[in-house]
Amino acid sequence: MPGFIFDMDGTLMDSIGIWHEAEQKILDDSDVVLTKTERDELNALTLEEAGDFFHDRFGVLESGRAVVDAIIDYMLAFYGTRAEANPGVADFVSAVHDSGAPLCVLSSSPQSFLQAGLGKSGLKRFFADDLIISVEDLSTTKRDAETYRHVCALLCVEPGDAWFFDDSWYALATARGVGLRNVGVFSSDNCGTHEELARYAEQVVDDFTELDLKIFLA
Repeated sequence: MPGFIFDMDGTLMDSIGIWHEAEQKILDDSDVVLTKTERDELNALTLEEAGDFFHDRFGVLESGRAVVDAIIDYMLAFYGTRAEANPGVADFVSAVHDSGAPLCVLSSSPQSFLQAGLGKSGLKRFFADDLIISVEDLSTTKRDAETYRHVCALLCVEPGDAWFFDDSWYALATARGVGLRNVGVFSSDNCGTHEELARYAEQVVDDFTELDLKIFLA
């Protein structure tokens, strides 16, 4: 039976816009305007790396840690009160769970965000606590091939038997290089256009209602 690995932000729930909103507030407060190249770079960073990116490169706030704390405050308010599953997600994940297939969440967000967001959206019940994974827990990133090998080992599946769902082209590209089978979930052009996602995914969808579970459990 295949394994299933789900990104959270932009994939399981519509939270990418809130991340951009939090980042944009920090930029606006500091009168900083990012180029397209800089925004692409930012999108691939962990939260800690983003804090250093804002502070070290643009002098935002008094430290990278202060930037991180500001983002955390903004995001936790969202996850705890407004986080909702994307269309079709609850039905799809519930069916995967009920089939007995191993599944997990793999996210660049810190564990506090995952717990709050999955809890508020009602998705947390489908995932074992030790399979709600932040790359911060692994001391890696989603740009690191070893991240995907490690998660597949946790699910007790070979990479070629794992389906990976993500909205960022760079994560799909790395996972594909390891041998995972990818589904691109469009969230915004900043994370990856339909064309960019399609380079690294077997299927690209706008939401989970477009997915046929029978294909994935065959």
